[in-house]
Amino acid sequence: MVDTIIVILIVLLMILAAKQAAKHFRGEGSCCGGGSGASKVTIREKKLDGPIIGKKTIAIEGMHCEHCAQNVTEAINKIQGVSAKVFLKEKKAVVSYENEVKDETLKRAVEGAGYKVRSII
Repeated sequence: MVDTIIVILIVLLMILAAKQAAKHFRGEGSCCGGGSGASKVTIREKKLDGPIIGKKTIAIEGMHCEHCAQNVTEAINKIQGVSAKVFLKEKKAVVSYENEVKDETLKRAVEGAGYKVRSII
């Protein structure tokens, strides 16, 4: 009887864990220090002072939630003359710049925030 109860409890815990993992990978749950997942993260857009002279698109691995997108946005926006718009579902960031920016500088910023750069176009 005790063995049956233990098996049932383990099965229930596995089901709950699978549900949470599915939410996490769909970007719906809380992860990466993002809190309860109940509220949307507000990402402030950085305004550039001068005219935009170009745009680059960065393909990024490892973003799972809005908090991840906020981390990437903040990391890129720390670069002088650069403004990022991150798209979580597409796993990419579109970077506008008013001064020429090297791909390596963008890569360092994203990877410094804990994510992997697949490509920069």
